[in-house]
Amino acid sequence: MSSITTDQGVLHYEVYGRGRPVILLHGWLCSWALWQETMTYLGRHFRTYALDFWGFGESARKNPTFKITDYVSMVDQFMEQLGIDQAPLVGHSMGGTVGLKLAIDYPQRVSQVTVIGSPVDGESLAAALKFAGYPSIAWMVYHNMWALRLGLRIAAPSISKDPRWPAMMDEYLSRLTLESFLMSIASLRKTDLVPELKTVQVPVMGMYGQRDNIVSPNEWKPIQAHVAEPRIERFPEAGHFIMLDNPQRFNRTLLEFLLGGRKADE
Repeated sequence: MSSITTDQGVLHYEVYGRGRPVILLHGWLCSWALWQETMTYLGRHFRTYALDFWGFGESARKNPTFKITDYVSMVDQFMEQLGIDQAPLVGHSMGGTVGLKLAIDYPQRVSQVTVIGSPVDGESLAAALKFAGYPSIAWMVYHNMWALRLGLRIAAPSISKDPRWPAMMDEYLSRLTLESFLMSIASLRKTDLVPELKTVQVPVMGMYGQRDNIVSPNEWKPIQAHVAEPRIERFPEAGHFIMLDNPQRFNRTLLEFLLGGRKADE
């Protein structure tokens, strides 16, 4: 377990592997732990860093806000403190939105971006997630967490094929505060990166599961249309958690992209 101190408190991260750095960013409600198997796979070629966003996992939970722009600043501070001048960013869901925004605001920091089931426009979120960004609804859900856990268990087969997913979500939810639950999804809902995508000059890979019912599976379209070097990978049998639903193709495709299109020895 590793951590640094930022202007908003402790930032927890895990590191694995050797070589050039790659930074992994998790999605809403999750933590660095989502990336454990990905880190094991990539760690043969890269030094992987998986971060916990403020308010999630083991990172600080007392920030005044938990906005997408705050998380962009968090990643910039992390890279500055660890002496990482530039690196590829790999983000799932909200993490991919943060990665794209970092490439827009701090282009010198980013050599590649991979977004996995990420909303480029927050209006692409499922209705239930949009509602979670309203204070009264967030308060009700947070103070009846048993109902959310039960609902996720019932909905699990339609969200991920991995039987471990409900238990993983139970663990992630145990570390949330009301503020991080509310403010992060409210900020994500209001974020629209489409007008700024044309400024992204690094390679961007969009990975989208066609069975995604959390974020519209058509969010690859603005990436294809507006970034300078797009690559789109669609997964017909996967949902929002592609790394769990189709891990072999996911890992192989991600590694190939990070290696600049060169196939690695398995």
